[in-house]
Order: sequence, then structure tokens, then C-alpha cells
Amino acid sequence: MTAEQTIPRSAPHQQAAGAQQAADAQQAAENLRERLSEFRALLVILLLMTESASEDQILELAAASAPGLGSARIEGYGLSDGQWRATGPAAGPAAGPIGVSTSDITRQLTALGQGSGQVDLPGRRWAWAYPLCSVGGLIGHLVASSQLEPSAEQRFLLQVIAQQTGVAVSNARLHARERATAAELAATNATLAQTVTSLRRSMDIHDRLTQVAVSGEGQPGIAKALHELTGMPVAIEDRYGNLTAWAGPGRPDPYPKESFAKREHLLRRLMRARKPIQDGERLVLLASPRPELLGIVALIDPDRAADTADLVALEHGATVLSMELARLRGIADTELRLRCDLVHDLLGGTDDESALARAEALDYDLRRPHRVVVVEGKGRARAHDALLSAVRRALRTARQDGLCEIWSGNVAIVTAGQANWEQLRRAMGSDLGSQCRIGVGSLRARPSELPRSLREAGLALRLQKTLLPGTSACEYPKLGIFRMLASIPDLTDVEAFVREWLGSLIDYDTRRKAELVHTLTQYLEHGGNYDATAAELSVHKSTLKYRLQRIRDLTGLELNDPDVHFNLQLATRAWGTLQALRDES
Repeated sequence: MTAEQTIPRSAPHQQAAGAQQAADAQQAAENLRERLSEFRALLVILLLMTESASEDQILELAAASAPGLGSARIEGYGLSDGQWRATGPAAGPAAGPIGVSTSDITRQLTALGQGSGQVDLPGRRWAWAYPLCSVGGLIGHLVASSQLEPSAEQRFLLQVIAQQTGVAVSNARLHARERATAAELAATNATLAQTVTSLRRSMDIHDRLTQVAVSGEGQPGIAKALHELTGMPVAIEDRYGNLTAWAGPGRPDPYPKESFAKREHLLRRLMRARKPIQDGERLVLLASPRPELLGIVALIDPDRAADTADLVALEHGATVLSMELARLRGIADTELRLRCDLVHDLLGGTDDESALARAEALDYDLRRPHRVVVVEGKGRARAHDALLSAVRRALRTARQDGLCEIWSGNVAIVTAGQANWEQLRRAMGSDLGSQCRIGVGSLRARPSELPRSLREAGLALRLQKTLLPGTSACEYPKLGIFRMLASIPDLTDVEAFVREWLGSLIDYDTRRKAELVHTLTQYLEHGGNYDATAAELSVHKSTLKYRLQRIRDLTGLELNDPDVHFNLQLATRAWGTLQALRDES
């Protein structure tokens, strides 16, 4: 057979082979396009995983790539912290892959360490664990399974997915830590800014109130500073509820004052709390440098809007008020002590120059003529402190300036000018709730002469008790005959005159401890009035008549005789003067 004969016979076969090759090529191209499409979908998923900041979303995207892996599927993820994150219908807090407990799969993955390897999943012919690695180390494992062993290409893709999942999870955790750090830093910065603001305001409060304390603005300055710092009306009260300073609008007029019981209850609450407390519409705090020295600072806060800075301002204000109260008490105590020393020196005798200088230092004008007044209390009024306080209050009420101090059991007043001494005595008695007596000396131009005025006041007081009726104030310049008798340097003739007219009565009183001389004195001073004399002596009228008759019997004198009456009255007054002078010595 020739070549020409052979060619026609093989042509159909060649044509069929060419067609098959074309079909195969077309099929290969279709498969390639399909694989490229799957790779493109897988690449998109991997890109989404890389860009995601959510670990849960990354794991879900990785599981969603399973359709591109043929029969293989991702069962879940065993994380390095011991958690098992299942995918699909088996997902649950304690569920592992189907047919396997969480503890079993965790044990198998732990045995693999950082490598990959086969794991045992019931019902699956092939199961493999791929490590999820990151720069920081192992994150966990991706567990995939299939009913048929995957091809090498599919296993490669599973490994790529595991690698990209590890990187994506690592990035997500890093971003989460960065976000947490940024949030923590922002919170720290906000707290720091708030702290700086609070410190700055605290410094402003401290500086403002320190300025008040240093500049000596007193309680009005403290109230004004607190009002400016808090924006609230401010009241400062003494321990009795009296308003001593106010700043801000809405000052009540008149200012309300609590009852004594309610005030004491509030003070006890403040002492126990030792911090600001709410008292109605007020936020109050106690200022107490010493237990006996109390004051109250109050913010008028009906809406209860006071914040921490307002409380700081209130506490600083109470501290400054405590310093101010202590300063004022110290000044008062020092001035009182200096005044006491000056009064004692004036009454005991001192030179004019030093007395005037010391009085000027106390801001007291001693260059005016002064006199000494002696006050004696009776009953409860004999308590020195109570009597001294009553004298000071009476002087303030009468607007009578003066220096007063305890002297020989009584109260001595060094004062200028004239006053209604009887009205002053009644005011003291009303304050004390019992009677008191007053002896008034004469005015003296120089401080060195005040001891003489003191002697006169004491003599007037003793004469008033011995001879004069009632308890009225006794002024030495108005004593008349008594003043004249007291000024006699040699009293020998006076004593002889007294013995001449009253000797028998004096001797009788001495022997019997009687009071006939005193009875006669009061009878004569009351002008022979029985009722008035009996009332003064606090005896019955019949007792008085018996005593007068006894006097007539002892003296042999007729009391109604004008000459006898005159001489007896003069003698009794001389006797009283002598008694007063003896008491003085």
C-alpha cells in the first residue's frame, strides 16, 4: 500500500483526536476559571479577615471559606487558653466537635504542641489540626475534617487559611489591646484633668481664705470669701445662734434664732459628726478651736447643690473661722488680764505716768476724772464670777464705760462721770435675781488719787449697811454729816460724845449680844415711824416697842424730846461712822 493510499484512512482519527483535545482544553479552561473564582472568593475572605478587628468575625469568616475546600469543613478552633470555639450547629459553651467532648479535643490539641497533626473525630475518616500561629506564639489550632482524604491542594489551602486566621486573630487582639490602652489612657487623662482642676480650685480656695486670715478681714471677710467661692449665701453664727456675719443675697430680717434646746441639739450633732451636715436648707460645719469656744459656718443650700469643691471651701472656711475665734479670744483674754492688772494697780496705788501709758495702750481714756464704785452681792450674788459678769452687762446696758475687777470679795469699778447709780444697782440685782449694794466714791482728777476714792466707796457701803435704811446706792459725796465725821483726823472727841449718849446701850449690847444701838439708829433714821422701823429690822411692832422701852430705861432719856432726839441721832451716826472706820482698818 502506497503512502497516498494511507493518508485518507487516518484523517478521521486525527480529526477525532483534535476535537477531543479541544474539548479537553475547553474543560481545563472551565476548571481553571472555576478554581480561579474559588481562589478569588477565598482571597476576598482572607482580606476581610485581615481587615477585621473582631476575633469572632475572623473565626466566622475562616469557617465560611469551607465551601471552597471540597468535602472538607472546619469543625472549630481550640484556643491556647483552653477554650473550644465550635462552628456550625454543634457550637455551644461546652460542646466540642460532633461526638467529642471539649476536654477530649483539648487534650488531643495540647498533645500536638505548636505543630500540626491528625486528631480523632468519630464519624470522620480524616481530621487534622493546623496551628494558629502569630508573632507572639501559638494562639491555638484550627480543626478540619472530611469524609474523604483531601487532596494535597486542599490540604495546602487549609494550611493557608489556618496561617491567615492566626495572623488575623493576632492582629485583632493587638488592636483590641491598643483600643483598651487608648481608652484607659483617655480615662486616665480625663481623671488627671479633673484632679488638676480640683487641685487648682482647692489652691484657689486655700489662697483666698489664707488671704482673709492674713489680712485680718475677720468674720465678714470669711463669709464674703466663701460666698465668692461657692456662689451661695453664707452665714456665720456664734454658739448661741446669733448672726455675726452674712454674705450674699436673701439675708433674713430679723434673723431667726433657734430655741436653746434645739441649738444645743445641733451643736451635739456637729460635735459627733465632725464634718458638714445638712440642717434644713443649710449645710453647716462647726468651728471649734477650743471646747468652750464655738462658732458655726453655714452655706444656704436649699437645692442641695453643693459639690465636693464647695465642701472643701466650707471646711477651709471653718478652719479660718476657728483661727479667727481663737485670735479674738486671745486678744480678749490678754486685754482682760491687762485691764485686771491695771485696775488692781490703780486701786492699790500707782503713779500717774505709768497708769496713763498703760490705759492708753488698752485704748482707755484715764485722763478724765474717775471715781471708784464698790458693788457687794447678797446671797447667790456673792459668787464673784456671776457678780462681775452682771456688773459688766449692766455697764454695757447703761453705756457707762469703765474698768471693773474683783476686789476684796466685791467688785470694784473705776469709771468716769456721773450715772444713775440706783438704776444701775437695780439692773444688777435683776440680772442676778438677788439684791446687791453699791458704795460710790467721789471723783478724782488723777489716777494716783483713786485709792482715796476706793476708801470713800467702801466707807459709804459700810455706812449704808450699818445706818441707812434699805439697800439703795450710797454715794459718799452725799453723806453729809457722815462724810464730815469720817474726815476728822482725831476722833477722840467723837468717841467721847458717843460714849456720853450711847455708852449704856453699847455696854448692854456687848454683855447681852443685843442690838439696842442698831434698833435706836433705825428708829431715829425712820423719823420715829414704828411700822417702817419694824419692817427694816424685820421684827414685830411689839418687839420694837419693847426694845425702845428698854432703851428709855437704860438711858433715862425721853426719845421724843427734840434736843434728845437731835443728840441721839448725831451720836448714832457718829457711832456708825466709827464702826465703818474700824471695819476699814
